[in-house]
Amino acid sequence: MSRALEQLLSILDLEPLEVNLFRGLSPQVGWQRVFGGQVIGQALVAAHRTVEGRLAHSLHAYFLRAGDPAVPIIYEVDRIRDGGSFSTRRVVAIQHGQAIFSMAASFHKEEPGLHHQMKMPEVPPPEALPSEAELKEKLIDRLPPQVKAYWERERPIEIRPVDFSRYLSPEGRAPSQQVWIRATGKLGDDLALHQCVLAYASDFTLLDTALIAHGRFVFDPRLMLASLDHAIWFHRSFRADDWLLYAQDSPSSGVGRAFCRGTLFTRDGVLVASTAQEGLLRERRAER
Repeated sequence: MSRALEQLLSILDLEPLEVNLFRGLSPQVGWQRVFGGQVIGQALVAAHRTVEGRLAHSLHAYFLRAGDPAVPIIYEVDRIRDGGSFSTRRVVAIQHGQAIFSMAASFHKEEPGLHHQMKMPEVPPPEALPSEAELKEKLIDRLPPQVKAYWERERPIEIRPVDFSRYLSPEGRAPSQQVWIRATGKLGDDLALHQCVLAYASDFTLLDTALIAHGRFVFDPRLMLASLDHAIWFHRSFRADDWLLYAQDSPSSGVGRAFCRGTLFTRDGVLVASTAQEGLLRERRAER
């Protein structure tokens, strides 16, 4: 298990403060604000801690303020309803006495039902693609400085892009991408933890998909980007430490916002989750 994954599991292990009240920490990696996927993952952990015998099937979240990585985050869970088959929770993340994030999550007791799903895109398997270490060795010196800094940082989630060429030639193209993702170590058999790790990982490349249409990158200093909301639907059980194909596209951007969506498949083609996100996408005004 990588040091980065150990750190992720540590920050997902929230400290209980009182009934329905938890405290989470942020990794001290020099970021100016808390990574959105971290707050989603921690909030889902807090909600899971108040539910027995059911897994999340959907969550809908709003980012309200930028999180401060130097200060703990307090997660307050409201047990809205426990029904015969479904449980509903609302989670509010608080810093400096203000809400920075809110999430509604629903949990479902597994049951049989009619089955269908969309087909997984035809892409090379992860073993046929270069690893992050191989990409760094071959291409790191050819990347723009901001992209280079991103790929040099150790991460708890390994990402293998199906097509790496957009990072080498900044030109507009169809706003879609596919990446293989997995945790960089084994996570055990707690399926709730696998959901929380996937919730964390689902925010890594999603908003970036909108920038492909414009030949831009997520660390472009001329852009202002931030997640506004995030939704996940968990369709079936899965393991976040096995390879998952994250297929993403961006149907629309404009008026300062971009909309992106994704589907996640196991390597044998089973659709396990879907995501959607709208984010802030602004050109920074030139300083006078």
